[in-house]
Amino acid sequence: MSRFKAVIFDLDGVITDTAHYHYLAWKQLAESQGVHFDHAFNENLKGIDRMGSLDLILASSSRTYTPEEKLALADTKNLHYQELIATMSSKDLLPGAVEALDAVRRAGLRIGLASVSKNAFTVLGRLGITDKFDYVVDAATIARGKPDPEIFLKAARELGVAPADCLGVEDAVAGVAAIKSAGMFALGIGHPFVLTEADVVITSLKEFNLAAY
Repeated sequence: MSRFKAVIFDLDGVITDTAHYHYLAWKQLAESQGVHFDHAFNENLKGIDRMGSLDLILASSSRTYTPEEKLALADTKNLHYQELIATMSSKDLLPGAVEALDAVRRAGLRIGLASVSKNAFTVLGRLGITDKFDYVVDAATIARGKPDPEIFLKAARELGVAPADCLGVEDAVAGVAAIKSAGMFALGIGHPFVLTEADVVITSLKEFNLAAY
């Protein structure tokens, strides 16, 4: 028996890796605005929502932008990203992802998804795993992105589970901070020296063991 009643997963970098598609779309957008964009810059965007990421990129631009111009640029990036993810399928699931979801289900726990991606529903559909979740937070309904705990708190509320009874799974520093701020147990996917706020860190969901947390 697990001490938790629900597990709330992030999507990108945990269940699937759309980071490369985001990178390509942001790189094209940044360079169209005269901003140099590389993998090091891209690391700063990890776990940050679309408009927050855009603000970080445009901060390196020599010009200023109106709110309307920012929205147009964000839409341009998103359209390019949607074209890229249209090629996704179940082969893009990360190792151990389905097994972890199935293990949580067998344990009788609720399963939620807390991704700041407004394309999460599309990605889940392409991966063929929409029905494995009891509740998926619609990122369009979230006012504050990670590291604010809002998205995890909403997932817990809709699942009918107290935050203290939830295990959150994240690969980003901002995401782990959001989980801890929500009062949940944080399982990090990545490196312990990066995800220093996580309660436990594993390298991938291949190492997921619900009984160990």
